[in-house]
Amino acid sequence: MAQDLEKIKEIRKRLSEAPKYDANLKPVYDIAGIQKLLPHRPPFLMVDRILEIEEDSIVGIKTIGVNEWYFQGHFPTEPVVPGVLLIEAMAQVGGILVLRGVDEPEKYSTYFAKVNNFKFRQKVVPGDVVVFKLVITEPLNHSIVSMSGKAWVGDNVVCEGDMVAQVIKNKE
Repeated sequence: MAQDLEKIKEIRKRLSEAPKYDANLKPVYDIAGIQKLLPHRPPFLMVDRILEIEEDSIVGIKTIGVNEWYFQGHFPTEPVVPGVLLIEAMAQVGGILVLRGVDEPEKYSTYFAKVNNFKFRQKVVPGDVVVFKLVITEPLNHSIVSMSGKAWVGDNVVCEGDMVAQVIKNKE
């Protein structure tokens, strides 16, 4: 029990500060590199760049353009990124972290198994650059991996939560 509390404290500490986005730095993965790891394609590819990657954490960004497809209906006079799409973007960033550790990542996909404790703290609107940071809380074991993540616009947390994913080999 005490070990679990220490682990939770460590993860919260690692997720407490907003990663700094510097547009001048070369990304670890650009769109082409991301598309080698993820099966998603526009308009459902929701990650623009991966800025940092370590063994158990990752930082990625999504720049929100005024012409995003979902703004046609959500909401035409006051566009807001749907929360479920922020969760999806976060999951895609996490998927890159998980899949880069798998042999032949192009042969695998990650699927949601569970989302928990998501909180939305601020609207995300056109022009925002959303910075996502995820930390693996339970490493890949029997095709299941758990992560915690936060998303920021500037220094403000816009959403946060936990997710569990299953890594499955694609059908040939």
